[in-house]
Amino acid sequence: MTISLFLGAALAFLGVALGAFGAHALKDKFPEPKHEQYWNTAVQYQMYHALGLLVIGILSMDGLFGASILLSWASYLMFAGVIFFSGSLYVLAITGVKKLGAITPIGGLLFLVAWVLVIIEVLS
Repeated sequence: MTISLFLGAALAFLGVALGAFGAHALKDKFPEPKHEQYWNTAVQYQMYHALGLLVIGILSMDGLFGASILLSWASYLMFAGVIFFSGSLYVLAITGVKKLGAITPIGGLLFLVAWVLVIIEVLS
């Protein structure tokens, strides 16, 4: 599953870049001190799930699990989870718009469903 490997590598690259950006360019520019922690949490979860996408890509290679609809869905859900979870936290950290916090749990739910699909595929 080349798309999972691509997305995982791209999200990992962006995670490193956004982590450095937050630590250097945004240092002392967050609306409130706790917003820096929001940024760091977004980067952390983005990196975890970038690695998850790389694992899914490896599992999907010939000789392991091969083409799997469950792994395909898991990769899409993981990517969407990064967009909703990390994306909402990035915007919240920069803008301070608290209503964006309502979107974050949607991303968390997408992460959970993605990991359940990986578990089901690995156990079946």
